Amino acid sequence: MAQSQQEQPARPRIEFVTDYDHPGGTMLIMDAVRQSYVDLDDPSYLDFEYMQYFASVLAVLPDGPLTTTHIGGGGLTLPRYLSVARPGSTQLVLEPDAELMELVREKLPLPRQHRIRVRTVDGLAGVAQLGEASADLVVLDAYADGRVPAELTTVEFFADVSRVLRGSGMLLANVVDEPGLKYVARVVAGLREVFGHVLLVASQDVLKGRRFGNVVLAASADAFDLTELHRDLRRQPFPAAVRDNDELATRFAGARPLSAADSQHSPEPIRAGWRVR
Repeated sequence: MAQSQQEQPARPRIEFVTDYDHPGGTMLIMDAVRQSYVDLDDPSYLDFEYMQYFASVLAVLPDGPLTTTHIGGGGLTLPRYLSVARPGSTQLVLEPDAELMELVREKLPLPRQHRIRVRTVDGLAGVAQLGEASADLVVLDAYADGRVPAELTTVEFFADVSRVLRGSGMLLANVVDEPGLKYVARVVAGLREVFGHVLLVASQDVLKGRRFGNVVLAASADAFDLTELHRDLRRQPFPAAVRDNDELATRFAGARPLSAADSQHSPEPIRAGWRVR
């Protein structure tokens, strides 16, 4: 059989790729999708645009440590960031992929005296085990085979997250969608039903339907300081658009929340066309 017709070797499920253009930087790739970027020398460095949007949203919260639950571990990028941006923060990571966490600890070790605990459990079961009013912040950044698990964006799950959050606590989520944002519309509908106040942050080209991409959503019982958020986003290298509660209600009018009875995964991701040198 000719070489061109031979089967290509299977690509590893989990890869760690050194970024030679940025000393200290490593890309974590899972299922052929860019999953996390970690700078061991500077945990405050956030390479992915959605992570920078996360940082801008978090900047509007009152100063001081945050009791945080992370749904999804990846390379533990945000827990590392919060450890330096919010010293003293107590963090719990819910990540069912034991092999991934073992490799992350080996390849991308956590700093000394960190306050990050990892529990090998999925988000649905892990949140159900948490106490009422036990967190200031819950971060949803979980993917399985490149897609947000269906059970993590239902109105029932959001209600359980609301139970875990303290009165002014926040749910911060990273989801992905294709042009049209039909999936995001239903996620937003569920968040608005449970929390009341929701905002969306995304690049202009994603929001205008020009490409598949990440959408950051924040939800709380309290209104957001949009002035401060806009100010912080202007300092980020990737231009971003913000849509507040009223704008989202208008744009996604008629969208039904996802429920346990009709849950769905996020759309299939783009898996090719890039590589870190």
